[in-house]
Amino acid sequence: MTGFDLTRLLAERGDERYDLHARHLNHQLPRMLHTLGFDKVYDRAEGAYFWDRDGRDYLDMLAGFGVMGLGRHHPVVRQALHDVLDAGLADLTRFDCQPLPGLLAEKLLGHAPHLDRVFFGNSGTEAVETALKFARYVTGRPRIVYCTHAFHGLTTGSLSVNGEDGFRDGFAPLLPDTAVELGDLAALERELKRGDVAGFVVEPIQGKGVHPTPPGFLRAAQELLHRHKALLIADEVQTGLGRTGDFFAYQHEDGVEPDLVCVAKALSGGYVPVGATLGKDWIFKKVYSSMDRVLVHSASFGANAQAMAAGLAVLTVMEDEETVAHARHTGDLLRSRLAALVERYELLHDVRGRGLMIGIEFGRPKSLGLRSRWTMLQAARKGLFAQMVVVPLLQRHRILTQVSGDHLEVIKLIPPLIIGEREVDRFVEAFTAVMDDAHGGGGLMWDFGRTLVKQALQTH
Repeated sequence: MTGFDLTRLLAERGDERYDLHARHLNHQLPRMLHTLGFDKVYDRAEGAYFWDRDGRDYLDMLAGFGVMGLGRHHPVVRQALHDVLDAGLADLTRFDCQPLPGLLAEKLLGHAPHLDRVFFGNSGTEAVETALKFARYVTGRPRIVYCTHAFHGLTTGSLSVNGEDGFRDGFAPLLPDTAVELGDLAALERELKRGDVAGFVVEPIQGKGVHPTPPGFLRAAQELLHRHKALLIADEVQTGLGRTGDFFAYQHEDGVEPDLVCVAKALSGGYVPVGATLGKDWIFKKVYSSMDRVLVHSASFGANAQAMAAGLAVLTVMEDEETVAHARHTGDLLRSRLAALVERYELLHDVRGRGLMIGIEFGRPKSLGLRSRWTMLQAARKGLFAQMVVVPLLQRHRILTQVSGDHLEVIKLIPPLIIGEREVDRFVEAFTAVMDDAHGGGGLMWDFGRTLVKQALQTH
Protein backbone atom coordinates (compact mmCIF):
# COMPACT_ATOMS: atom_id res chain seq x y z
CA MET A 1 0.00 0.00 0.00
CA THR A 2 1.51 3.29 -1.06
CA GLY A 3 1.97 6.08 1.44
CA PHE A 4 1.00 8.77 -1.08
CA ASP A 5 -1.81 11.03 0.14
CA LEU A 6 -2.52 13.92 -2.20
CA THR A 7 -4.93 15.68 0.13
CA ARG A 8 -2.43 15.64 2.97
CA LEU A 9 0.41 16.76 0.70
CA LEU A 10 -1.56 19.80 -0.45
CA ALA A 11 -2.61 20.63 3.11
CA GLU A 12 0.98 20.41 4.36
CA ARG A 13 2.78 22.18 1.52
CA GLY A 14 0.20 24.10 -0.48
CA ASP A 15 1.28 27.39 1.10
CA GLU A 16 4.72 26.95 -0.47
CA ARG A 17 3.32 27.28 -4.00
CA TYR A 18 5.04 30.55 -4.94
CA ASP A 19 8.35 29.62 -3.29
CA LEU A 20 8.36 26.24 -5.04
CA HIS A 21 7.84 27.89 -8.42
CA ALA A 22 10.56 30.45 -7.70
CA ARG A 23 13.06 27.70 -6.80
CA HIS A 24 12.24 24.94 -9.26
CA LEU A 25 10.23 26.28 -12.20
CA ASN A 26 10.12 29.50 -14.23
CA HIS A 27 11.33 31.97 -11.59
CA GLN A 28 10.01 34.97 -13.53
CA LEU A 29 6.39 33.83 -13.17
CA PRO A 30 6.08 34.38 -9.40
CA ARG A 31 8.12 37.56 -9.75
CA MET A 32 5.64 38.91 -12.32
CA LEU A 33 2.64 37.85 -10.24
CA HIS A 34 4.03 39.50 -7.09
CA THR A 35 4.72 42.72 -9.01
CA LEU A 36 1.17 42.97 -10.35
CA GLY A 37 -0.51 41.82 -7.18
CA PHE A 38 -1.79 38.74 -9.00
CA ASP A 39 -0.24 36.41 -6.41
CA LYS A 40 -3.59 35.16 -5.18
CA VAL A 41 -4.25 31.85 -3.48
CA TYR A 42 -7.30 30.26 -5.06
CA ASP A 43 -8.66 27.32 -3.13
CA ARG A 44 -11.34 26.03 -5.46
CA ALA A 45 -13.11 26.71 -8.74
CA GLU A 46 -16.36 25.89 -10.46
CA GLY A 47 -17.92 27.12 -13.69
CA ALA A 48 -16.80 30.68 -14.34
CA TYR A 49 -15.59 31.40 -10.79
CA PHE A 50 -12.68 30.91 -8.38
CA TRP A 51 -12.88 31.24 -4.59
CA ASP A 52 -10.11 32.23 -2.21
CA ARG A 53 -9.67 31.02 1.37
CA ASP A 54 -11.89 33.78 2.68
CA GLY A 55 -14.75 32.62 0.49
CA ARG A 56 -14.56 35.59 -1.91
CA ASP A 57 -15.48 34.81 -5.50
CA TYR A 58 -13.51 35.88 -8.58
CA LEU A 59 -15.06 36.02 -12.05
CA ASP A 60 -12.90 34.29 -14.66
CA MET A 61 -12.87 36.20 -17.96
CA LEU A 62 -9.72 34.39 -19.14
CA ALA A 63 -10.77 30.71 -19.10
CA GLY A 64 -7.20 29.46 -18.84
CA PHE A 65 -6.35 31.18 -22.15
CA GLY A 66 -9.45 29.56 -23.65
CA VAL A 67 -9.03 26.05 -22.26
CA MET A 68 -12.04 26.23 -19.93
CA GLY A 69 -14.70 26.57 -22.61
CA LEU A 70 -17.30 24.85 -20.43
CA GLY A 71 -15.97 26.39 -17.25
CA ARG A 72 -14.19 24.48 -14.53
CA HIS A 73 -15.29 21.04 -13.35
CA HIS A 74 -18.29 20.57 -15.58
CA PRO A 75 -20.13 17.61 -14.01
CA VAL A 76 -20.62 15.73 -17.28
CA VAL A 77 -16.93 15.92 -18.21
CA ARG A 78 -15.93 15.07 -14.66
CA GLN A 79 -18.18 12.01 -14.65
CA ALA A 80 -16.83 10.87 -18.03
CA LEU A 81 -13.32 10.84 -16.58
CA HIS A 82 -14.43 8.89 -13.52
CA ASP A 83 -16.12 6.42 -15.86
CA VAL A 84 -13.14 5.94 -18.15
CA LEU A 85 -10.79 5.42 -15.21
CA ASP A 86 -13.19 2.96 -13.60
CA ALA A 87 -13.49 1.04 -16.89
CA GLY A 88 -9.82 -0.02 -16.67
CA LEU A 89 -9.42 0.04 -20.46
CA ALA A 90 -6.41 -1.48 -22.21
CA ASP A 91 -5.21 1.99 -23.20
CA LEU A 92 -2.18 2.95 -25.31
CA THR A 93 -1.22 -0.60 -26.28
CA ARG A 94 -0.11 1.00 -29.58
CA PHE A 95 -1.09 -2.20 -31.38
CA ASP A 96 -4.86 -2.17 -31.36
CA CYS A 97 -7.68 0.20 -32.31
CA GLN A 98 -9.65 1.45 -29.33
CA PRO A 99 -13.19 2.80 -29.95
CA LEU A 100 -12.94 6.20 -28.24
CA PRO A 101 -10.55 7.88 -30.75
CA GLY A 102 -12.76 6.85 -33.66
CA LEU A 103 -15.89 8.05 -31.90
CA LEU A 104 -14.36 11.43 -31.06
CA ALA A 105 -13.02 11.84 -34.61
CA GLU A 106 -16.47 11.03 -35.99
CA LYS A 107 -18.09 13.61 -33.71
CA LEU A 108 -15.52 16.31 -34.51
CA LEU A 109 -15.78 15.75 -38.25
CA GLY A 110 -19.55 16.13 -38.01
CA HIS A 111 -18.87 19.84 -37.43
CA ALA A 112 -16.62 20.06 -40.50
CA PRO A 113 -18.29 17.92 -43.16
CA HIS A 114 -15.76 18.78 -45.85
CA LEU A 115 -12.99 17.12 -43.81
CA ASP A 116 -12.45 13.39 -43.46
CA ARG A 117 -9.77 12.36 -40.97
CA VAL A 118 -8.22 13.39 -37.65
CA PHE A 119 -4.82 13.11 -36.01
CA PHE A 120 -4.85 13.37 -32.21
CA GLY A 121 -1.93 14.86 -30.30
CA ASN A 122 -1.66 16.55 -26.94
CA SER A 123 -1.75 20.32 -27.45
CA GLY A 124 -2.42 23.19 -29.80
CA THR A 125 1.19 23.55 -30.82
CA GLU A 126 1.30 19.83 -31.70
CA ALA A 127 -1.82 20.25 -33.81
CA VAL A 128 -0.09 23.07 -35.70
CA GLU A 129 3.14 21.07 -36.04
CA THR A 130 1.12 18.24 -37.56
CA ALA A 131 -0.48 20.58 -40.09
CA LEU A 132 2.89 22.06 -41.05
CA LYS A 133 4.44 18.63 -41.54
CA PHE A 134 1.50 17.34 -43.54
CA ALA A 135 1.38 20.42 -45.77
CA ARG A 136 5.12 20.28 -46.50
CA TYR A 137 5.00 16.56 -47.22
CA VAL A 138 1.99 16.43 -49.52
CA THR A 139 3.04 19.48 -51.57
CA GLY A 140 6.75 18.71 -51.60
CA ARG A 141 7.43 22.35 -50.78
CA PRO A 142 9.32 23.80 -47.81
CA ARG A 143 7.77 27.18 -47.06
CA ILE A 144 4.77 28.21 -44.96
CA VAL A 145 3.27 31.70 -45.11
CA TYR A 146 1.81 33.16 -41.93
CA CYS A 147 0.58 36.54 -40.67
CA THR A 148 2.38 39.22 -38.73
CA HIS A 149 1.29 39.21 -35.07
CA ALA A 150 0.16 35.58 -35.37
CA PHE A 151 0.50 33.09 -32.53
CA HIS A 152 0.49 29.39 -33.37
CA GLY A 153 2.51 27.89 -30.51
CA LEU A 154 6.05 27.82 -29.18
CA THR A 155 7.61 24.55 -30.33
CA THR A 156 10.14 25.00 -33.10
CA GLY A 157 7.85 24.46 -36.08
CA SER A 158 4.98 26.55 -34.76
CA LEU A 159 7.47 29.16 -33.53
CA SER A 160 8.58 29.51 -37.15
CA VAL A 161 5.12 30.84 -37.96
CA ASN A 162 4.90 33.05 -34.88
CA GLY A 163 4.48 36.69 -35.83
CA GLU A 164 6.01 38.13 -32.65
CA ASP A 165 9.78 38.65 -32.61
CA GLY A 166 9.89 38.54 -28.81
CA PHE A 167 9.03 34.84 -28.89
CA ARG A 168 11.41 34.06 -31.77
CA ASP A 169 14.51 35.91 -30.60
CA GLY A 170 17.41 33.61 -29.78
CA PHE A 171 15.82 30.43 -31.14
CA ALA A 172 16.99 30.61 -34.78
CA PRO A 173 17.44 28.99 -37.19
CA LEU A 174 13.78 28.23 -37.73
CA LEU A 175 11.85 26.84 -40.70
CA PRO A 176 11.87 28.76 -44.00
CA ASP A 177 8.67 30.71 -43.48
CA THR A 178 7.45 34.18 -44.48
CA ALA A 179 5.04 36.65 -42.86
CA VAL A 180 2.43 38.78 -44.60
CA GLU A 181 0.02 41.30 -43.13
CA LEU A 182 -3.37 39.92 -42.13
CA GLY A 183 -5.72 40.66 -45.02
CA ASP A 184 -3.00 41.43 -47.59
CA LEU A 185 -3.98 39.25 -50.55
CA ALA A 186 -1.46 40.89 -52.86
CA ALA A 187 1.42 39.96 -50.53
CA LEU A 188 0.11 36.40 -50.24
CA GLU A 189 -0.08 36.10 -54.03
CA ARG A 190 3.49 37.39 -54.43
CA GLU A 191 4.75 34.66 -52.13
CA LEU A 192 2.70 31.98 -53.87
CA LYS A 193 4.11 32.95 -57.26
CA ARG A 194 7.55 31.89 -56.08
CA GLY A 195 6.32 28.31 -56.31
CA ASP A 196 7.75 27.01 -53.03
CA VAL A 197 4.84 27.63 -50.63
CA ALA A 198 3.29 24.56 -49.04
CA GLY A 199 0.51 26.40 -47.23
CA PHE A 200 -0.83 29.46 -45.47
CA VAL A 201 -1.62 29.16 -41.75
CA VAL A 202 -4.02 31.71 -40.31
CA GLU A 203 -6.12 32.36 -37.23
CA PRO A 204 -9.62 33.40 -38.34
CA ILE A 205 -9.42 35.86 -35.45
CA GLN A 206 -5.91 36.69 -34.29
CA GLY A 207 -5.54 36.17 -30.57
CA LYS A 208 -2.98 38.93 -30.27
CA GLY A 209 -4.99 42.13 -30.40
CA VAL A 210 -8.22 40.27 -31.30
CA HIS A 211 -8.21 41.11 -35.02
CA PRO A 212 -10.77 39.26 -37.19
CA THR A 213 -9.78 38.51 -40.77
CA PRO A 214 -11.30 41.10 -43.15
CA PRO A 215 -14.60 40.06 -44.77
CA GLY A 216 -13.96 37.88 -47.81
CA PHE A 217 -10.27 37.42 -47.05
CA LEU A 218 -10.34 33.72 -46.17
CA ARG A 219 -12.38 32.79 -49.25
CA ALA A 220 -10.11 34.80 -51.55
CA ALA A 221 -6.98 33.39 -49.88
CA GLN A 222 -8.32 29.86 -50.32
CA GLU A 223 -8.87 30.43 -54.03
CA LEU A 224 -5.34 31.83 -54.44
CA LEU A 225 -3.80 28.95 -52.52
CA HIS A 226 -5.58 26.26 -54.49
CA ARG A 227 -4.74 27.96 -57.76
CA HIS A 228 -1.08 27.69 -56.73
CA LYS A 229 -1.51 24.14 -55.35
CA ALA A 230 -0.93 25.17 -51.75
CA LEU A 231 -3.05 24.47 -48.66
CA LEU A 232 -5.17 26.62 -46.37
CA ILE A 233 -4.50 25.80 -42.70
CA ALA A 234 -6.98 27.24 -40.18
CA ASP A 235 -5.61 27.53 -36.66
CA GLU A 236 -8.75 27.14 -34.54
CA VAL A 237 -6.90 26.24 -31.34
CA GLN A 238 -8.40 29.22 -29.53
CA THR A 239 -11.23 30.24 -31.86
CA GLY A 240 -12.74 26.79 -32.35
CA LEU A 241 -15.45 24.91 -30.45
CA GLY A 242 -17.93 27.77 -30.25
CA ARG A 243 -15.66 30.54 -29.03
CA THR A 244 -16.73 32.99 -31.76
CA GLY A 245 -20.41 32.03 -31.99
CA ASP A 246 -19.97 29.36 -34.67
CA PHE A 247 -18.44 25.95 -34.03
CA PHE A 248 -15.38 27.01 -36.07
CA ALA A 249 -14.52 30.65 -36.67
CA TYR A 250 -13.83 30.09 -40.39
CA GLN A 251 -17.53 29.22 -40.74
CA HIS A 252 -18.44 32.89 -40.39
CA GLU A 253 -17.49 33.24 -44.06
CA ASP A 254 -19.42 31.30 -46.70
CA GLY A 255 -17.48 28.95 -48.94
CA VAL A 256 -14.38 28.61 -46.76
CA GLU A 257 -13.26 24.99 -46.47
CA PRO A 258 -9.70 24.77 -45.08
CA ASP A 259 -7.59 21.80 -46.06
CA LEU A 260 -6.36 21.37 -42.48
CA VAL A 261 -7.90 22.62 -39.23
CA CYS A 262 -6.13 22.68 -35.86
CA VAL A 263 -8.06 22.48 -32.58
CA ALA A 264 -7.17 21.96 -28.90
CA LYS A 265 -7.79 23.96 -25.69
CA ALA A 266 -11.56 23.69 -25.01
CA LEU A 267 -11.68 20.13 -26.40
CA SER A 268 -9.91 19.04 -23.20
CA GLY A 269 -12.77 20.04 -20.94
CA GLY A 270 -10.07 21.66 -18.83
CA TYR A 271 -8.86 18.26 -17.62
CA VAL A 272 -6.76 16.25 -20.06
CA PRO A 273 -4.53 17.90 -22.69
CA VAL A 274 -5.62 17.08 -26.22
CA GLY A 275 -5.00 18.52 -29.66
CA ALA A 276 -6.45 17.51 -33.01
CA THR A 277 -5.61 18.16 -36.65
CA LEU A 278 -8.54 17.65 -39.01
CA GLY A 279 -7.79 17.19 -42.69
CA LYS A 280 -8.92 16.00 -46.07
CA ASP A 281 -8.74 12.33 -46.97
CA TRP A 282 -6.18 12.76 -49.75
CA ILE A 283 -3.74 14.53 -47.41
CA PHE A 284 -3.82 11.75 -44.82
CA LYS A 285 -3.59 9.06 -47.48
CA LYS A 286 -0.51 10.68 -48.99
CA VAL A 287 1.22 11.06 -45.60
CA TYR A 288 0.31 7.50 -44.52
CA SER A 289 0.79 6.07 -48.00
CA SER A 290 1.88 2.55 -47.03
CA MET A 291 2.25 0.22 -44.05
CA ASP A 292 5.91 1.23 -43.94
CA ARG A 293 4.74 4.77 -43.12
CA VAL A 294 2.13 3.81 -40.53
CA LEU A 295 4.04 5.57 -37.72
CA VAL A 296 5.64 8.34 -39.75
CA HIS A 297 3.79 10.84 -37.59
CA SER A 298 2.54 9.86 -34.15
CA ALA A 299 2.42 10.94 -30.50
CA SER A 300 3.13 8.74 -27.48
CA PHE A 301 0.12 9.98 -25.53
CA GLY A 302 -2.03 10.84 -28.54
CA ALA A 303 -5.59 9.50 -28.50
CA ASN A 304 -5.32 8.29 -24.90
CA ALA A 305 -8.59 7.17 -23.36
CA GLN A 306 -8.87 9.97 -20.81
CA ALA A 307 -8.40 12.69 -23.42
CA MET A 308 -10.84 11.05 -25.81
CA ALA A 309 -13.46 10.64 -23.08
CA ALA A 310 -13.08 14.30 -22.11
CA GLY A 311 -13.42 15.39 -25.73
CA LEU A 312 -16.53 13.27 -26.31
CA ALA A 313 -18.11 14.65 -23.13
CA VAL A 314 -17.30 18.24 -24.15
CA LEU A 315 -18.88 17.89 -27.59
CA THR A 316 -21.94 16.17 -26.15
CA VAL A 317 -22.42 18.94 -23.57
CA MET A 318 -22.04 21.57 -26.29
CA GLU A 319 -24.79 19.93 -28.31
CA ASP A 320 -27.12 19.27 -25.35
CA GLU A 321 -26.71 22.75 -23.83
CA GLU A 322 -26.56 24.59 -27.18
CA THR A 323 -23.30 26.18 -26.11
CA VAL A 324 -22.44 27.69 -29.49
CA ALA A 325 -25.72 29.62 -29.75
CA HIS A 326 -25.39 30.68 -26.12
CA ALA A 327 -21.86 32.01 -26.74
CA ARG A 328 -23.09 33.96 -29.76
CA HIS A 329 -25.96 35.54 -27.82
CA THR A 330 -23.93 36.36 -24.70
CA GLY A 331 -21.01 37.63 -26.77
CA ASP A 332 -23.26 39.96 -28.75
CA LEU A 333 -24.70 41.29 -25.49
CA LEU A 334 -21.32 41.87 -23.86
CA ARG A 335 -19.76 43.42 -26.95
CA SER A 336 -22.70 45.76 -27.56
CA ARG A 337 -22.72 46.99 -23.98
CA LEU A 338 -18.98 47.64 -24.07
CA ALA A 339 -19.17 49.30 -27.50
CA ALA A 340 -21.73 51.72 -26.08
CA LEU A 341 -19.01 53.03 -23.76
CA VAL A 342 -16.65 54.11 -26.55
CA GLU A 343 -18.32 57.52 -26.89
CA ARG A 344 -18.29 57.97 -23.12
CA TYR A 345 -14.57 57.42 -22.49
CA GLU A 346 -11.89 59.09 -24.59
CA LEU A 347 -9.29 56.52 -23.52
CA LEU A 348 -11.47 53.75 -24.95
CA HIS A 349 -11.00 53.52 -28.72
CA ASP A 350 -12.54 50.27 -29.95
CA VAL A 351 -14.44 47.13 -28.97
CA ARG A 352 -14.25 44.29 -31.50
CA GLY A 353 -14.40 40.53 -31.92
CA ARG A 354 -16.99 37.81 -32.37
CA GLY A 355 -18.89 35.70 -29.90
CA LEU A 356 -17.03 35.47 -26.61
CA MET A 357 -13.68 36.54 -28.04
CA ILE A 358 -13.61 40.30 -27.51
CA GLY A 359 -10.86 42.90 -27.71
CA ILE A 360 -11.06 46.20 -25.82
CA GLU A 361 -8.57 48.69 -27.25
CA PHE A 362 -7.36 51.88 -25.56
CA GLY A 363 -5.78 54.83 -27.30
CA ARG A 364 -4.44 58.35 -26.99
CA PRO A 365 -6.96 60.70 -25.34
CA LYS A 366 -7.73 64.22 -26.52
CA SER A 367 -7.84 66.17 -23.27
CA LEU A 368 -4.54 67.65 -22.12
CA GLY A 369 -4.46 66.18 -18.61
CA LEU A 370 -5.16 62.62 -19.69
CA ARG A 371 -2.90 62.95 -22.72
CA SER A 372 0.12 63.89 -20.60
CA ARG A 373 -0.40 60.86 -18.37
CA TRP A 374 -0.93 58.60 -21.38
CA THR A 375 2.28 59.92 -22.95
CA MET A 376 4.22 59.20 -19.75
CA LEU A 377 3.13 55.56 -19.86
CA GLN A 378 3.78 55.17 -23.59
CA ALA A 379 7.29 56.60 -23.22
CA ALA A 380 8.13 53.94 -20.66
CA ARG A 381 6.47 50.96 -22.36
CA LYS A 382 3.51 50.52 -24.63
CA GLY A 383 0.82 48.39 -23.04
CA LEU A 384 1.06 49.81 -19.52
CA PHE A 385 -2.34 51.49 -19.61
CA ALA A 386 -4.07 48.22 -20.47
CA GLN A 387 -2.22 46.65 -17.55
CA MET A 388 -3.44 49.52 -15.36
CA VAL A 389 -7.00 48.44 -16.20
CA VAL A 390 -6.40 44.72 -15.74
CA VAL A 391 -4.95 45.12 -12.24
CA PRO A 392 -7.85 47.01 -10.58
CA LEU A 393 -10.31 44.70 -12.30
CA LEU A 394 -8.72 41.91 -10.27
CA GLN A 395 -7.74 43.78 -7.12
CA ARG A 396 -10.89 45.82 -6.59
CA HIS A 397 -13.55 43.91 -8.51
CA ARG A 398 -12.22 40.34 -8.38
CA ILE A 399 -12.33 39.82 -12.16
CA LEU A 400 -9.47 38.04 -13.94
CA THR A 401 -8.57 39.34 -17.43
CA GLN A 402 -5.40 39.71 -19.52
CA VAL A 403 -3.59 42.18 -21.73
CA SER A 404 -3.86 40.77 -25.24
CA GLY A 405 -0.15 40.78 -26.01
CA ASP A 406 3.14 42.44 -25.24
CA HIS A 407 3.24 46.15 -26.13
CA LEU A 408 -0.49 46.22 -26.90
CA GLU A 409 -3.09 48.52 -25.37
CA VAL A 410 -5.74 45.82 -25.75
CA ILE A 411 -7.52 43.69 -23.17
CA LYS A 412 -8.77 40.33 -24.44
CA LEU A 413 -11.89 38.73 -23.00
CA ILE A 414 -12.17 34.98 -23.54
CA PRO A 415 -14.42 33.86 -20.68
CA PRO A 416 -15.96 30.41 -20.32
CA LEU A 417 -18.71 30.01 -22.91
CA ILE A 418 -21.23 29.33 -20.16
CA ILE A 419 -21.31 32.88 -18.73
CA GLY A 420 -24.65 34.68 -18.84
CA GLU A 421 -26.24 38.05 -18.20
CA ARG A 422 -25.19 38.09 -14.53
CA GLU A 423 -21.52 37.86 -15.51
CA VAL A 424 -21.99 40.43 -18.30
CA ASP A 425 -23.51 42.84 -15.78
CA ARG A 426 -20.71 42.28 -13.31
CA PHE A 427 -17.97 42.84 -15.86
CA VAL A 428 -19.52 45.93 -17.45
CA GLU A 429 -20.17 47.54 -14.07
CA ALA A 430 -16.61 46.86 -12.92
CA PHE A 431 -15.09 48.03 -16.20
CA THR A 432 -17.17 51.22 -16.05
CA ALA A 433 -15.94 51.89 -12.51
CA VAL A 434 -12.31 51.45 -13.56
CA MET A 435 -12.74 53.73 -16.56
CA ASP A 436 -14.47 56.34 -14.39
CA ASP A 437 -11.48 56.20 -12.10
CA ALA A 438 -9.03 56.62 -14.98
CA HIS A 439 -10.87 59.53 -16.54
CA GLY A 440 -11.43 61.20 -13.21
CA GLY A 441 -7.71 61.20 -12.50
CA GLY A 442 -8.19 58.46 -9.93
CA GLY A 443 -5.12 58.63 -7.73
CA LEU A 444 -4.74 54.93 -6.98
CA MET A 445 -4.91 53.88 -10.61
CA TRP A 446 -2.44 56.45 -11.90
CA ASP A 447 -0.18 55.89 -8.87
CA PHE A 448 -0.07 52.26 -9.89
CA GLY A 449 0.75 53.42 -13.42
CA ARG A 450 3.79 55.25 -12.09
CA THR A 451 4.83 52.06 -10.29
CA LEU A 452 4.58 50.16 -13.57
CA VAL A 453 6.69 52.82 -15.27
CA LYS A 454 9.41 52.37 -12.65
CA GLN A 455 9.26 48.59 -13.10
CA ALA A 456 9.51 48.96 -16.88
CA LEU A 457 12.50 51.27 -16.63
CA GLN A 458 14.25 48.90 -14.23
CA THR A 459 13.61 45.99 -16.61
CA HIS A 460 15.30 47.85 -19.42
